[in-house]
Amino acid sequence: QAQLVESGGGLVQAGGALRLSCAASERTFSTYAMAWFRQAPGKEREFVARIRWHSGSTYYADSVKGRFTISRDNAKITLYLQMNSLKPEDTAVYYCAATSRPGPLDTDSSYEYWGQGTQVTVSS
Repeated sequence: QAQLVESGGGLVQAGGALRLSCAASERTFSTYAMAWFRQAPGKEREFVARIRWHSGSTYYADSVKGRFTISRDNAKITLYLQMNSLKPEDTAVYYCAATSRPGPLDTDSSYEYWGQGTQVTVSS
């Protein structure tokens, strides 16, 4: 079974930047799309950004549009999230997810594979 491993989280001051990575352990699934979600304490998990693996088309939540960039490296089967101009409200555990089939890609129920999460903390 494919595994996703996130890295790159940490503590940063408001206005700073971080880059998250998500490496897939093996190509046992035909990747249709991958995405980033996040969950802040006491809140539900929310969609951040997604990318269709082959076309590279992207889509962002309004709250991160213009600040975050999702990208992928096909050869390394790795997903990235470049986060700039970070705000305290971006503080959350960030999860990467993957799916092998089409569907509503801004919905967590569409994704079969999930990473363990990486903590991002933005101080004011």
